[in-house]
Amino acid sequence: MNNKTPQLISIMLIMLFAFSCSTPKNQGLLINNIREFNNAVKHAKPGDQLVLANGIWKDVELVFQAKGTKDNPIILSAEDKGKVILQGQSNLQIAGEHLIVKGLVFKNGFTPTNAVISFRKNKNELANNCRLTECVIDNYNNPERHVQDYWVTIYGKNNRIDHNHIVGKKNLGVTMIVGLDTEASRENHHKIDHNYFGPRPTFGNNGGETLRIGTSHYALKNSNTLVESNYFDRCNGEHEIISNKSCKNTFKYNTFFECTGTLTMRHGNETLVDSNVFLGNGKPSTGGVRVINESQTVINNYHYGLTGYRFRGAFVMMNGVPNSPPNRYVQVSDSRVSDNIFVNCDHIQLCAGSDAERSAPPVNSLISNNIFYHDKKEDLFTIYDDISGIAFNNNEVSKNIEVGILEGFVKKEFELVKNNGFLIPTLKNTEPKVNIHKDIATKTNTGVPWYKKENNVAAFNSGKIIEVASGINTLFNAVNMSSPGDVLQLEAGKTYKVTKSVKVKHPITVKTMGSEKSTILFERMMAFEISDGGSLNLDNIKFDGASSPDYAGNSVISTSKTSMINNYKLFVNNCTFQNLVVNHSFDVLRVAKGTFADTISITNSTFKNITGHIASLDKETDDIGAYNAEYIIMKNNIISNVQGAALRLYRGGTDESTFGPFLEFENNTIDNVGHGKKNKFNTAMSLYGVQVNYINNNIFNNSKGLNMHLVVGEPIVNVLNNNFYNSGEIGITGDQVYNVENLWHLKPDLNETTLQLEPNSVLKHKGTHGNALGATLNK
Repeated sequence: MNNKTPQLISIMLIMLFAFSCSTPKNQGLLINNIREFNNAVKHAKPGDQLVLANGIWKDVELVFQAKGTKDNPIILSAEDKGKVILQGQSNLQIAGEHLIVKGLVFKNGFTPTNAVISFRKNKNELANNCRLTECVIDNYNNPERHVQDYWVTIYGKNNRIDHNHIVGKKNLGVTMIVGLDTEASRENHHKIDHNYFGPRPTFGNNGGETLRIGTSHYALKNSNTLVESNYFDRCNGEHEIISNKSCKNTFKYNTFFECTGTLTMRHGNETLVDSNVFLGNGKPSTGGVRVINESQTVINNYHYGLTGYRFRGAFVMMNGVPNSPPNRYVQVSDSRVSDNIFVNCDHIQLCAGSDAERSAPPVNSLISNNIFYHDKKEDLFTIYDDISGIAFNNNEVSKNIEVGILEGFVKKEFELVKNNGFLIPTLKNTEPKVNIHKDIATKTNTGVPWYKKENNVAAFNSGKIIEVASGINTLFNAVNMSSPGDVLQLEAGKTYKVTKSVKVKHPITVKTMGSEKSTILFERMMAFEISDGGSLNLDNIKFDGASSPDYAGNSVISTSKTSMINNYKLFVNNCTFQNLVVNHSFDVLRVAKGTFADTISITNSTFKNITGHIASLDKETDDIGAYNAEYIIMKNNIISNVQGAALRLYRGGTDESTFGPFLEFENNTIDNVGHGKKNKFNTAMSLYGVQVNYINNNIFNNSKGLNMHLVVGEPIVNVLNNNFYNSGEIGITGDQVYNVENLWHLKPDLNETTLQLEPNSVLKHKGTHGNALGATLNK
């Protein structure tokens, strides 16, 4: 053997080791930039693997157009899963045959086009037999709330979208769509499976669906799409979680966890909804399945704790329009609803939406072999029209449920038995009837294992406690230095002056410790400005406008004037707002167009000597169903000497895709409110298009009245036990049903100082539960 042989072998081993260290974990061609990517795609052949190098890929538009084969697909992957981050204005187009994309992450940006990931380059160059797997799209939102885009658009045929993590869409547009706008995308046989669709917050407008298959234009075209074993986690964009708008689609083994909406068969026929799970867990507005159109089948589904009513019921079968075009409401016919289980679900709606237009009830349809169990409620079933076209056979209900005129129901003595984690109504001394399929979606078997599914939004009071000394801009500085969830504690009885508006960029609490409120004076047009990502909790504080400038547009609290992509929350408790007096209107709360609150709660507070409004939530005036806040709660407040309105709340248009706002206005004292010359609505309260109204136990004294206009759907209006003394009346317009009871005009006998009822007032026991009307505050 040559003496140099061992040395050569050693050198070769070292070179081989070095080469193996430099080779990416995903074997293939390592690509470092967009130029290399375009060149690699241009020359890609069946069996090639293109590997994007780890790191940030910013402002890149990837066009993955190539042709693989069934046995030798072309793969585009990350060097390491989750370590290739597409940021800025980046997107991906897939076009060709037998292509696979996996392991990419889109975050910290938004698409420059109408889609983040599209299965086509243009209408003529589509993707067929391709796959998107183990990819992530996380809060990849256009910063303008009402600019529309989609996250995944699926065209072509035989494509699979599986095991992806898709979370946090907040701007206008459906999260994922299947398009049928050309013949080449119909009869597509796509498979959408094992994806994790994470939380999508309430959008407050149409266009917040998580998945849509087809459009109204192609409602009678077959899509043949299979949606299987996906997990829908709090997908609350609008009341159609899934909008089916084409024919012959199948939805199986999916889980809907606390979603405020329904799987809706909006257009198209021959849909199969089989063996899905709907878990409401008692959360408001959670729903199940809504049936419209012909030859629909709903079987073997499990529903638990769904509370939604009307179009968000646990089960909804709608009325149709006679001789309806495909894009309106086609009459339900030849449909079957069988072998489903409903546990503690509040509303089963039959012939829902019945009105002068939707006057065609279901025909030739069957509801059979279902189990309805409820441990509290008796009246589950609501019938809006003629049900003679529905046959009811062999349905079982728990003993307490009253079925009224319905036939084909038998009362049984059930008990709940836990089986595989689900509570199943079971006859005593028998085995539980189980229809939870082994392939049902869970958080653990969907999405990707290497990307967290937790919601990282900080809650109020979850951070550290920070004591803030009184002085000039000490509060401003403390907020700037705070972290999400922190609590800023102010000194009791001390004064805090801010010369700069306090920007609230994350959830934060500001409160006074002790019985005597601290006082906040401010020299700018607003004390607090809630910015995108911010939420504010105020407790036991006095706001005084003595130092505020005499400008038009002043407010104590405002939202950012630019669009806010994140929903916010505002809680005000036990606070005083006084002397907000300038020559112009001075509001307490003023919001901007393009902002949306999940909740605004104002409780146990006092408002006096104010030239503007308490809350102006009326900036979405395009009359397309948009509005500024979902839940508005005003309880136990004293509102006195306010020139504007206590509340202005607006939701215009007749779109039925959203069910808010929800208003609770209870036990408030409204004294000398609404008389200002600049109060253009000339009311103490102006409510337009508000869909749920609970206005109870209030005192209106020497004030303007309440104007309410009802514009959409079947609004809930309960105006109970209110006193209007020397005040305007309640004016309700719109062709809707409403409930006004116990409207009095009695002298309230208010204490001149506290504006609370004197002990012998006739209103002391006039409340809905025998309690006093108006506010009761501890002074």
